[in-house]
Amino acid sequence: MKNLFVTRVAAAMVAAALPLAAGAADKPESLKIGMTAFLTGPASVFGVPARDAAEILVENINAAGGINGVPLDISFIDEGAGAEALTSEYRRMVESGGAEVMLAAISSGNCQTLAPLAEDLQVPNLMWDCGTQRIFEENDYKYVFRTQANATPEMLATVLYLLKTKPDFKTIAVVNQDYAWGRDSWDIFITALKAMKPDVEVVAEFFPKFGSPDFSTEISRLQALQPDVILSTSWGGDLDTFVQQASQRGLMNTSTFVLPLAESSLERLGAALPDGHIIGARGDHYFLHPERRNDEDFKAFMAQYEEKTGDVSVYPVFHASQAIAALKAAYEKAIADNSVDWPSEDQLLAALEGLTFQGLGRPITLREDNQGIEDQLMGTSVQTGEYPFATMQNIMIFDGDELTTPVGQNSIEWVGALDAGFVDSVTVDTFEN
Repeated sequence: MKNLFVTRVAAAMVAAALPLAAGAADKPESLKIGMTAFLTGPASVFGVPARDAAEILVENINAAGGINGVPLDISFIDEGAGAEALTSEYRRMVESGGAEVMLAAISSGNCQTLAPLAEDLQVPNLMWDCGTQRIFEENDYKYVFRTQANATPEMLATVLYLLKTKPDFKTIAVVNQDYAWGRDSWDIFITALKAMKPDVEVVAEFFPKFGSPDFSTEISRLQALQPDVILSTSWGGDLDTFVQQASQRGLMNTSTFVLPLAESSLERLGAALPDGHIIGARGDHYFLHPERRNDEDFKAFMAQYEEKTGDVSVYPVFHASQAIAALKAAYEKAIADNSVDWPSEDQLLAALEGLTFQGLGRPITLREDNQGIEDQLMGTSVQTGEYPFATMQNIMIFDGDELTTPVGQNSIEWVGALDAGFVDSVTVDTFEN
């Protein structure tokens, strides 16, 4: 591994001279991990919860003895500092900071920059949150793995839930942030929707500036158009502002809002999100997960996180748990498979290939192109009074494997070739409340 990365050549010579020890690595004093997340700026609503969760998870692992007696030592890089600073700090953490594994990143743009850098640096990188489907569709990587889904199954689950619960709608509009995620997620969504419901009419497409504080123009136009459905894959402060302003002006009483990333905004939105709107969770992520909410380990972590932060867990917390779980499982598998005290880098990479692991949600498997297969949870908002914010009812969890673009295919081309029969062909588990 990279505890002393500058001595790799010397280490290789020693290994060659000692065949019985070939492939093993010296057991380090600690396993140094670097993690990128937005710790400042508007996207910190994702990054800070993930950092807090990672700290709790690492503390729990270390309290239980670490990985084969090796404690984890995690450090963080702020994605909010900008792409140039991020790249420089990522390189520094690997080359001189001794990081043996990196967890990066939140931003899809940052993932597209850091994936080839990880290959150049020959450092295992677990993409723990970014959504772009392009990573493994456009490139082959040895050192890069994604421990969660990508935009394609996330958007497909949204389309399927909409068609299953509101099959008779005729018109749709979109209000998305004007950058790569907003454009790409809409492209996947509308391509899939048109394939399965060809007669749907798109009445408006709005792409307001990222970070916009005022959606009055878009809301006025939508009130005039009265679309049956309004999609927004926006997140963070932009989504919060849009929903709050739309609610104040009554737009949420006349159109069904479809919000694939709103699970992370529920607590902040409070009473602004009324009953009857479609909520996504970017995976099967929900602090009231219908299958896991009564598990002792799940309840224990939820309590730990709430005690530390004062908030309920949101999807970046789940994504962080998946990356840490994959890391731990891969090391333990590599140690067991090779009967060593500590694995070599190649042994770790081999253990990651095809690995199945479980964080706070359902189990996830890394398939042959290193893409994680993650099930998708969708629900409908309801204000029950049990919490001072909307929760989800009529939950469906869709099979992630059936929603993920097959290896070697392009997402847009694949979803564009689907048809109406796909709606009822996908495996789904339904929960009444």
